[in-house]
Amino acid sequence: MLTIRLTRKGKKNQPFFRVVLVDKRKSAKSGSAIEILGNVDPLTKKRNFKKDRILYWLSKGAKASPTVHNLFVSEKIVDAKKIHVSKLSKKKQADLAAQAGIAKEKSAKSNGVSDTPPAETPAETPAEEKPAESPKEEPKSEEQKPAEEKPA
Repeated sequence: MLTIRLTRKGKKNQPFFRVVLVDKRKSAKSGSAIEILGNVDPLTKKRNFKKDRILYWLSKGAKASPTVHNLFVSEKIVDAKKIHVSKLSKKKQADLAAQAGIAKEKSAKSNGVSDTPPAETPAETPAEEKPAESPKEEPKSEEQKPAEEKPA
């Protein structure tokens, strides 16, 4: 599968990035880029992209990395939402997941769809089909347990 990524060029403390098309299984540093699709200079904020070639490769099934996707969205090459790239703390991840869950529940309720399956009624499951509980599965109470602790 082909992917569009950034590869770093330039000297120490003078970064310069190329936007390249590479096979996903290969490293972008290996120099085996299929095609150079543009460049980004983070120091001067200059960006040059070959829009027609980018759109061509995206139409052929190439996927852009999240950072490159966000660059394309900001340059209006791709019409989509940006992808959150930076790592979040576990607390913020939990907050976002909770907010997404609440939003999902609200949308499901407004559509009349429930995520949980309906509970079975007793009329659906006859008493004869219920498995009998065996005494082996019951947890032993503390009185019935043998004293396994050794006195000190």
